[in-house]
Amino acid sequence: MEASMQHTSRVQQVLTYTYGLVPIIAGLDKFTNLLTNWTHYLSPFVTDLLPFSAGTFMSIVGIIEIVAGLLVFIRPHIGGYLVMGWLIAIALNLIMTGHYLDVAVRDLVMAVGAYALAQLSVPATFTLPRRPHVA
Repeated sequence: MEASMQHTSRVQQVLTYTYGLVPIIAGLDKFTNLLTNWTHYLSPFVTDLLPFSAGTFMSIVGIIEIVAGLLVFIRPHIGGYLVMGWLIAIALNLIMTGHYLDVAVRDLVMAVGAYALAQLSVPATFTLPRRPHVA
């Protein structure tokens, strides 16, 4: 039982680092575009709805991703769900572009991993010991 708990703890730790660091790195890159030009991934439908430039929108997205990554480190049971939802939203945006469908599929698979992290990280609930029933 102890070995199983240690293994689960290691898996949770790997997921925490993955889903904490990746959003932070991607979020920071929204300001530099070193990895890619992020505006290319934005659906024209979304771009048409924006009251500002796609670049400004991506800066806002970067801030959200950095916060989501930090939340994974602080409260993985909440941050995991936030990252999961964010990845699903990104995948839906990519599907609307009709391009980058491989990236959309990858993001949906990553969303499953973020869900697993959230499930593994649910804090234990405190319960009072049951008193024996006296007849």
